[in-house]
Amino acid sequence: MHSFSRHRHDSESEAKAKETKGLILNGGWRYDLEGWLHDTFSFRGKVRELRKRVITLAHLQAGEHVLDIGCGTGTLAMEMARSVGPEGCVIGVDPGTQQIDWARVKAARRNVSVEFQVGVIEQLPFPDQAFDVVFATLMMHHLPQSLKRQGLLEAARVLKSGGRLVIADFTRKQERQGRAARFHAGGSNIRDLVALVSDAGFEVVETEEMQQEGFSVFPGAGIVSAKIR
Repeated sequence: MHSFSRHRHDSESEAKAKETKGLILNGGWRYDLEGWLHDTFSFRGKVRELRKRVITLAHLQAGEHVLDIGCGTGTLAMEMARSVGPEGCVIGVDPGTQQIDWARVKAARRNVSVEFQVGVIEQLPFPDQAFDVVFATLMMHHLPQSLKRQGLLEAARVLKSGGRLVIADFTRKQERQGRAARFHAGGSNIRDLVALVSDAGFEVVETEEMQQEGFSVFPGAGIVSAKIR
């Protein structure tokens, strides 16, 4: 077990985590099933493609320490673990207790070494400069503006000097067209993400966008890769 992580498995800590002003998703295995059905038949696999892309852009190396903020049921975090190998460390945090419970079950069944714990972006339970890479994928639209700023400052705090940040989010509703305009979830403007990341002390390295497709409900997504100054 890694010495810098603090376990938050007790009910008191989980109750504190629920005090976040961001949106909390839950559902466990039902969330995974609905997500798979939606990605397969409505998004035509674009979310799976997005996961692969953010890992590629992070340039994960064997032995690195990685944090996945808003990890949900842990699907992406388990893919990260394969990239950093047995000498690395991946931790996923999420305010949804059912999400974390199911993520632990999945990791145990697949024999993947990932630590999952209840936690919130505005108060990450880790010391300064603990991680090489931080991810925040498809979760920024769950946060009010003030919490986005606070959370990115926390991400900067827990990253080592020169550490990397990768953020991905759906495009905002105002920018969607055709079938994608019917997709209910919120999103972010990529220019707004760049501004938030820069204000938090990061140097933006790269941005890219996954375009929506006419035959899919996928609304498109923006990805920002950055490193701590």
